[in-house]
Amino acid sequence: MNFDYDLFVIGGGSGGVRAARIAAGEHGAKVGLAEESRMGGTCVIRGCVPKKLMIFASTATMMADEMRGYGWCDADAHHFDWTMFRAKLDSELKRLEMAYTTNAERAGVEIHHQRAKLADHHTVELADGTRFTAKHILIAVGGRPARIGIPGEELGLVSDDLFLLDKLPHRALLIGGGFIACEFATILNGLGVQTVQAYRGDAVLRGFDLEAREMATQQLSDIGVDLRLGLSPTRLDKTDGGVAVSFDDGSNEEFDAVFFATGRDPYTGDLGLENTEVRLKKNGAIEVDEWSQTSVPSIFAVGDVTDRVNLTPVAIREGHAFADTVFGNNARKVSHDIVASAVYLRPAELGTVGLTEEQARERGPVDVYSAVFRPMRSMFAGANTRSLMKLLVDPETDKVLGCHIFGPEAGEMIQLAAIPITMGATKADFDATMAVHPTAAEELVTMRHPSRRHPQGDE
Repeated sequence: MNFDYDLFVIGGGSGGVRAARIAAGEHGAKVGLAEESRMGGTCVIRGCVPKKLMIFASTATMMADEMRGYGWCDADAHHFDWTMFRAKLDSELKRLEMAYTTNAERAGVEIHHQRAKLADHHTVELADGTRFTAKHILIAVGGRPARIGIPGEELGLVSDDLFLLDKLPHRALLIGGGFIACEFATILNGLGVQTVQAYRGDAVLRGFDLEAREMATQQLSDIGVDLRLGLSPTRLDKTDGGVAVSFDDGSNEEFDAVFFATGRDPYTGDLGLENTEVRLKKNGAIEVDEWSQTSVPSIFAVGDVTDRVNLTPVAIREGHAFADTVFGNNARKVSHDIVASAVYLRPAELGTVGLTEEQARERGPVDVYSAVFRPMRSMFAGANTRSLMKLLVDPETDKVLGCHIFGPEAGEMIQLAAIPITMGATKADFDATMAVHPTAAEELVTMRHPSRRHPQGDE
């Protein structure tokens, strides 16, 4: 059978574009790609990139406070100009969007700027009714923000909307305790918004290392976020001045804006999957095997739509491995076992790789090397910022099972720590590494004795 394309990719985000570029540019495949919104996807347009830039913008008052501690008596951050920042941010995102588009087209990818869905196992249909056949189809449509199913929730905004506001609210409610909620609370608070964060749990960042979670929870309160734990909204109602929120403790408050930051769902609705035999997980994610292949041999999926490890670098690696395997005669799998990540809070970030202390205890005996301290830079300025350097070690093999860093620039540090840990480094390897002084990270190679031991696993 003659196909219009060797590969058709649905989704122009990081994973889909990487797969398309490698298949076309390096392996000579004829590739088509459809994107209903903007090239670059969640990370570039409404996620990692604009969020990190907003984190940078939100640090001005903290930096001014710190510099006053170093003798700069007139250091101050008087007024944040959201209109100016928003215009500059829009320009940067347009530049990145153009780069994604141009690089894909230079590789030979034919881009269709409209939504596509599956008509059958080898056919995609665009929004205008045009149909194309393809030997292989790759689904890389990512995820979309989720809401929580309460009356009036349509009055609330989602994380995507933060980057599109005409003006900042005076008082805002963030619902959720995951990394998106915590990062957005940090941003809004730093930009001068009176920020309330409501989370049903007893500490933010569920799933991360508990010691680090507790430090992150405390920091949010310390920087001025009105963090309310054990609290959930039950309904939203429109008022003349904004949105009234009813909570499950019987209280009611009014806010200028309410943001849902309560996770993301795989974007599989209206994708035409009912026209295929592709299987879905209970949460709507596409079920794939270790090769990113679905239950239909001609259809593959990568990235957040598969709900494996929902991070941009993982989607990119999955897309690249798919293209090499199917079109490059170079079969490659992606390991999801050890993946580093970071939560961009301020002033201290959280970087993590490998097992948490709780996971390590469930696995078996573990030695915990943990140092909590005030970094030199913060301490001199009189700030109360605290840092954590933590290694989890298997006492039988001496292998480092996990590393958790809470402190300024933890995201940069965890990237480097992830290299030896991915390679299988032992605690002796860390001990043999000469320290760089004075740094916060030197604690990773100077901790000689465990802070605590869990000899019987989780018992």
